[in-house]
Amino acid sequence: MNRTRRIGLGYYSTASHSTSHLNQRILHLKNGSGPTKVNDALQLFDEMLQRQPPPSIIKFTQLISVFVKDKQYSTALSLFKKVNLMGIPSDLYAMNISINCHCRLNQVAYGFALLATLFKQGYSPTLSTYNTLINGLVLADRVFEAVELFKKLLREKVCEPDQITFGIVINGLCKVGHTSKALELLRFMESVSCKCKPYVEQYNAVIDSLCKDKMVDRALELFAIMTQKGVIASVITYNSLIHGLCNFSRETEAAQMLRDMEGEGVYPRVDTFNILVDSFCKKGSVKDAELAVQAMVRRGLHPDVITYSALIDGYCLRGEIDEAEKVIDRMMERDIVPNIITYSRLIDGYCKKKRIHKAWRLFQEIQDKGLIPDVVTYSSMLQGLFESGNPAAARELFNTMQEKGPAPNICTYRILFHGMCKNSQCSDALALFRSLESKELMEDVWLYNILIDGCSKCGNRSLAMDLFDEICLKGLKPNVRTYTVMINVFCQEGLFGKAKELLRKMEENGCLPNSVTYNVLVQELLKKNECQEAEIFLEEMINRGFMPDHATFENLLVRIPNVGKDSRLRTIVLKLTSVERKDGRT
Repeated sequence: MNRTRRIGLGYYSTASHSTSHLNQRILHLKNGSGPTKVNDALQLFDEMLQRQPPPSIIKFTQLISVFVKDKQYSTALSLFKKVNLMGIPSDLYAMNISINCHCRLNQVAYGFALLATLFKQGYSPTLSTYNTLINGLVLADRVFEAVELFKKLLREKVCEPDQITFGIVINGLCKVGHTSKALELLRFMESVSCKCKPYVEQYNAVIDSLCKDKMVDRALELFAIMTQKGVIASVITYNSLIHGLCNFSRETEAAQMLRDMEGEGVYPRVDTFNILVDSFCKKGSVKDAELAVQAMVRRGLHPDVITYSALIDGYCLRGEIDEAEKVIDRMMERDIVPNIITYSRLIDGYCKKKRIHKAWRLFQEIQDKGLIPDVVTYSSMLQGLFESGNPAAARELFNTMQEKGPAPNICTYRILFHGMCKNSQCSDALALFRSLESKELMEDVWLYNILIDGCSKCGNRSLAMDLFDEICLKGLKPNVRTYTVMINVFCQEGLFGKAKELLRKMEENGCLPNSVTYNVLVQELLKKNECQEAEIFLEEMINRGFMPDHATFENLLVRIPNVGKDSRLRTIVLKLTSVERKDGRT
């Protein structure tokens, strides 16, 4: 009897030790890292399957969560399937994890199928289950279905949504551009009828979306309301607002906001300063950008490849290529490896300064270093070759891009067609255009503009007219550039009636003529000595706040009669000396 009891106690002692050892191994894997982590986890899973009796579903779920954490969702689902085949049923927690895996794999339908299984097995789904499914719908770009499910939870009082639920729906609405709806939901959270009050994360999503929608002042208003309610802003909040202000060239306010955030005890990160550096550089204010970099360093932050790439872009925009090269040297001194964006900006800078040989050499060197040119690199190089009078080399590069480079985008084709047309290769450009299979490209009005202008300048105006008719037949909307080019084509053909008719038609279609449109029409009328007609459109353009350009002025001056003779043109020229332009200059 005593002997039997001793055996029993030994058994439980061994089982307890074994369970403890298993817990330690699972915990080690959950907290660990390294190249063998996945293999170690798979090995432990196989060992657990061989145990008699096997561990509980809780232990298997703990181990499988290691794969979920590493975003290996397919592996996690496969392991759950093996567990179930061993006769070990899933519990609610395991099912929730499986639903999450399916949702992450864009298989939200399987997630809802598992929800049905939960009901069949007698489980009551938790808020976590519904949060996972709502998030799955958002990830699958089915935001309105996510909103409907969210409304159902509220309407039928299935469960009380928490900050995570509201956050998922708000993020989803912002994702599809329904910022106003997201703001309404945030207002509901703020109201007394909602038990769940918004955290900074919910405010951040709406503030960022407002900034992206170019409503930065409304974002600032919401920021003020948030702080008044005692919600402490995070670095993400400030980054969104600083970015929004910079996008509207309000760098002074953005810099002040950076100082304000420090005053509130929120410390800017490298990416915060990078927003300012990039904005200053895009404006050509590289000195201010360099000051921002110095301020970053004073705070113990280290400029990264994004910082230096922005500086290179800034110097290149100013045509200061030597300074841009010095930035590369600074990077090397700090062991910061330039990436393809860095080199692409420098290549573009070389091309704009007509240093095509340097650009081409760098283009070759980066590939020797193992970097792969992206579509921006190729596009910059293409433009450089065309503008330097090397159309054959440009066409060869484009062929290389098609064979082994990235897929050309719409900007690449615009550069290509413009370069070909400028080099009297309009027929080839049109043949290539006809061979395109992309609907986006075939319906790009800017590509049509390039081809129409090219055909006109190559002397094939009838083809230019056919292309314009094609735009209208496709139901595409010509822009001001399209109309301006076509007005010029009609004038070149002596079809002034059609040119004037098109000017009126463009306005009827909601496209207002600009300064270039009027200058083109007036110049052509003056060249044909249609002075009375020219006077009418001169008056019209001046009344609309546009000024004749240099070429138009020259055409005007030579047609003003001698002093003493009445001339409406002379009156117009005198008026031009006092008229106030739209841009505020006189």
